[in-house]
Amino acid sequence: MLGIVRTITRINVIAANVFREVLRDRVLYFLVFYAAALLLGNWMLPHIASVTDRKILLDLSLAAMQMLGLVLVFFVGSGLINREIEKRTIVTLMAKPVRRSELILGKHLGLMAVLAVLIAAMVAIYILTMEFTRTPYPKVATLVSCVFLWLQLSLVGAVSIGFGTIMSTLLATMMTIATYFIGILTPDLVALGKATKNATIEQVTRGMYLVLPDLSRLDLKNDAVYNILPATGDLAQSAAYGILYTVLILTFSSFIFSRREF
Repeated sequence: MLGIVRTITRINVIAANVFREVLRDRVLYFLVFYAAALLLGNWMLPHIASVTDRKILLDLSLAAMQMLGLVLVFFVGSGLINREIEKRTIVTLMAKPVRRSELILGKHLGLMAVLAVLIAAMVAIYILTMEFTRTPYPKVATLVSCVFLWLQLSLVGAVSIGFGTIMSTLLATMMTIATYFIGILTPDLVALGKATKNATIEQVTRGMYLVLPDLSRLDLKNDAVYNILPATGDLAQSAAYGILYTVLILTFSSFIFSRREF
């Protein structure tokens, strides 16, 4: 029991350090950019598309949340482990009673916490803007979409940290970006494989679908724009899929990282 408490304490310390470092250095700029973009869009769209400006504004707002979250994950997540290796602080950490799996989990939890604060702040900015301008918006669908955006970014963050344990920061960033875009398109890849009517290509695309994360399951932007709320069972399945996939990636990353020599 005491060992479990100590493990949780070490993970919390690592996560808190990541949270403070990333939150202090970057998140404020993201929020300023988002608020400026939202205010600009709210001012310009009525003059450009007077009929559908509300839907366009929500679409742009959710897309901006996703884009800023992805930028954070791509360029911060991939360096969380490599930064420790390059600065040789990894040697000091390993000399302490800190397991490598605890380091991986702590880094990811810290990144998840930053993403949660970032998304919550952007949602608050969006809601305040809509309420101030008295613009109607789908409240529940928007909030559900943002929760699933957090799950999606958490999954991509796990991928980013995983790549960061086995390759350089630059290469890990590139691989994470590639994995994200392939993950968004995996259902289309399967359909494309079937359309070719080539058994080999169909097997390859099917294999990619089974191995790579299907990130489209966690993307509910379009549903929110049209005020569509998926069935509770579908939401639960998609959430479970995202969480399970994240756990598997972190487990595999910990296994690989535990065999690295420093």
